[in-house]
Amino acid sequence: MATGWAHDGAVQEQIDDTVSDGVQRARARMPANRESSEFCEECGEPIPEARRKALPGVQTCVPCQSELDRKVQHSMINRRGSKDSQLK
Repeated sequence: MATGWAHDGAVQEQIDDTVSDGVQRARARMPANRESSEFCEECGEPIPEARRKALPGVQTCVPCQSELDRKVQHSMINRRGSKDSQLK
């Protein structure tokens, strides 16, 4: 594939790096290898036993975890380096 000045395989490297970053972010957000909390670390409400069994190491209730998930910021790295991104 003609990619201008990029070396062969550069596009696949960009794709691989993007996937790798996504996997690393997801792993960082997984519960640590520890005992589940009986009470939410955020609000103090009880965490249902079914949730604790389904997600070993869980530390938050569903509403608090949903709020934390909404606050996650995604990487704004533009690996393709388009001209438009360089003008900003």
